[in-house]
Amino acid sequence: MSAPDQPGAPVRFGLIGTGRIGQVHAGSIARLPDAVLTHVCDPFVDGARKVAAAHEGARVSADAAEVFADERVDAVIVASPTATHVDLLAAALEAGKPVLCEKPIDLDLSRVDALRERAAEAPVPVALGFNRRFDPHFAEARGRVAAGEIGRLEHLQITSRDPAPAPAEYLRSSGGIFRDMTIHDFDTARFFVPDIVSVQASGGNVFSEEIAGIGDWDSVAVIMRGRGGEFITITNSRHSAYGYDQRLEVFGSEGLIEVPNVGDTTVRLHTAAAVESRRPYQNFIFERYAEAYLLELAEFIRLVRGEESRSPGFEDGRAALVLALAAEESARTGRTVDVDL
Repeated sequence: MSAPDQPGAPVRFGLIGTGRIGQVHAGSIARLPDAVLTHVCDPFVDGARKVAAAHEGARVSADAAEVFADERVDAVIVASPTATHVDLLAAALEAGKPVLCEKPIDLDLSRVDALRERAAEAPVPVALGFNRRFDPHFAEARGRVAAGEIGRLEHLQITSRDPAPAPAEYLRSSGGIFRDMTIHDFDTARFFVPDIVSVQASGGNVFSEEIAGIGDWDSVAVIMRGRGGEFITITNSRHSAYGYDQRLEVFGSEGLIEVPNVGDTTVRLHTAAAVESRRPYQNFIFERYAEAYLLELAEFIRLVRGEESRSPGFEDGRAALVLALAAEESARTGRTVDVDL
């Protein structure tokens, strides 16, 4: 297993993929004193050069094999397109490099399952990029639920609406709203209710003919049941006129916990025209979850060092995909789909 040269030395990262999410991870590495970026890889090598330029001493390559062969790399972050994830995960395991991979592992469950046993038996860890587990607001809510502050959890409500759809070119290859967008909410649901046994979903096209034209939905609703009878509901939309809408509510036998939307300020204005007027909500995923991405990487560093870590693993990635596929099946057939995670 690859490890830093000396105890306490910064973990040396190889980054594969320098699109938006790759740049976020590079920024997180720069902010953490116990992390350093030593190798940047992208087939579009100009993007790799641009990211590496901000990290003195980072090598640049267009071939991921060079990252896995680099003795200066202790751990790898896979931030490349989804279709490359399985092969890159396999290469990381073969090279003995701990790996943090963005979601989803793949769009096809059979490809995920083909790697499942190998990932389980590997001497190096695999972590999945479900950063919302590390959002301080959601993490506090989950901790307080676990501490019994609202008694027995009965109903979890998750709301997730994007400010605007991604470009059509991206959406065509994304695997659809359940595997691309709702998959984060499926993992958030399992953060609170790990054992989910059934999925019922409905999809609609309420505002975008373009999304309808590629055979996908712009709005979906999901109802799931936990093994203990818990209800979980998820509401998604590809647009939101008032900003990035990210909320959850946990209802229990003894009370309620709410996590409202996050803005840049808590200041409210009261006038004759309006009361409690506030600034718009944050308008982009990388604003709303900036701290979550940083904490996600810090937790992965603990995992790399063999310390106790809360990083979600391969099985969490697989479970979220199972739920996404069940939701898609339900939305297309109108039936409730039983799942075994």
